[in-house]
Amino acid sequence: MADSTTAIHRGFSYQARLFWLYAFDLLIPETHVSNVTFEAKKPKAFDDVVVQFDTPLPRGGDQRIIAECFQIKWHVDAGGRFGYEDLADPSFISAERVSLLERLKDAVAQESDNAEFIFVTTDRIADDDPLSELISNNDHSILLDRLFRTKTDKSRMGRVRAAWRQCLGLLDDQELKPLLSRLRIVDGYRSLEELRREVNTKAAAVGLKPIDDSNSDFRYDDLATKLKARGISSFTKERLEAIAKEEGIWVERSTDSGSLMSIAIHSFLGLATDLIPTEPENTLYLTSLFRQRYLNENRNWQTDIKPTVESFLTKMVSRSRELRLVMNAHASIAYLAGTVYHVKSGVHVEIVQKGIVGGVRVWRVDDGTRGSGLKITTEQLDASPDIAVGISITHLVDKHMHLYIDESLPHIGHLMSAVPATGSGHHSVAGGMHAAELAQQVAQAIREYKIDHPNATVHVFSASPNSFLFYLGQQHQGIGPVVVYEFDFDGRGNRGYQPSFTID
Repeated sequence: MADSTTAIHRGFSYQARLFWLYAFDLLIPETHVSNVTFEAKKPKAFDDVVVQFDTPLPRGGDQRIIAECFQIKWHVDAGGRFGYEDLADPSFISAERVSLLERLKDAVAQESDNAEFIFVTTDRIADDDPLSELISNNDHSILLDRLFRTKTDKSRMGRVRAAWRQCLGLLDDQELKPLLSRLRIVDGYRSLEELRREVNTKAAAVGLKPIDDSNSDFRYDDLATKLKARGISSFTKERLEAIAKEEGIWVERSTDSGSLMSIAIHSFLGLATDLIPTEPENTLYLTSLFRQRYLNENRNWQTDIKPTVESFLTKMVSRSRELRLVMNAHASIAYLAGTVYHVKSGVHVEIVQKGIVGGVRVWRVDDGTRGSGLKITTEQLDASPDIAVGISITHLVDKHMHLYIDESLPHIGHLMSAVPATGSGHHSVAGGMHAAELAQQVAQAIREYKIDHPNATVHVFSASPNSFLFYLGQQHQGIGPVVVYEFDFDGRGNRGYQPSFTID
């Protein structure tokens, strides 16, 4: 019984921490969050946290939303797996008669057309389940084009559609599609401890009191529950400020003129907003130029994105040479930022790094982190000097790189592969100093190659943290010219690499 009670308590703590992450956005005007509710009265099942915006925000394609409604499912262990059939099974959400999909149908009927419904869970989608092929790696939405690509119910995706239609009592796919367009599924989400660190980081950023890590308890957990018991569950900016002052957690933002200036580049939007707030004049939004992660058809990386980013970063240096950089941005933009703030620029840059492991951290080149180096190998294809460099820090890139080269880069004469000695994965980079050392190792290998091939163009295919690419970009003067490539993460494009910037 004690273990069961502890699990329930931690489940409430998990929900409270996610609530606070969004509640703190009330103090950041750029997020446009106007109201956040903890355990709302509706919509049923998607009522754990409800976030409302004061202006419609862009999501996939032309869609804009005014509300996000969350159902949160936490489990003690990390072994939970689920698939498409579980979404139609009431027991999956600890219910007796009504499944998650049926709750979605009810919620869509209750809320406006501009609300999204987000299922957040620590469980993971089973690798071999069709659902694993249907979640966008950009915004966690259902990949409708892929689900509805086939016509027959006997196909792999057809069986998914048939099971979901039967669960919902729908006659055809045309009734199913609009319901699924409102759903997002976020699996394998943060651990309790990672959320604690994120809440503390964001609290400090918005002028509230972080809780000492040496404390066994975490006050924000109980505070949400106790305020709910007092009938206070819905927060505006003004109410949050009043409660924070009443509870003694209001400490104001630092006005130290010697502190780092936070700047941000957004080329796409994710589930959580930034934990380090930036002033509007210090923020570059490129989201209108993209359709989710994909550049709009009438836009060009080289002529539209590159000069805009370079101009913004140059302008920021005129205000401060001590910067903290937030990037909800494509890998190519991270590399480009490094070329602007190169190693001889005299600009000190800390990077806010988001990741599956460790949540959100600030990476610096002097943070003392250490780790294994990269295993770098080269292969000659022909006499051409141009070289393709595959950097497999978080995922292996060789297969997709080779496919692209075979189809589109016949002039590549050499291949270089860089893989962590301990293997690819999200644990491969320990922090800023380690990332910078790995970038230096790759840059040095390229420089040595270019001694004998000074006119070679370097084609960079990378699966790595943005911080690593920033540090590699800082080495650009010694390795260029470079063509940087973007990968089609959620399969809506060519399911492979495409070139972005050419940087001389």
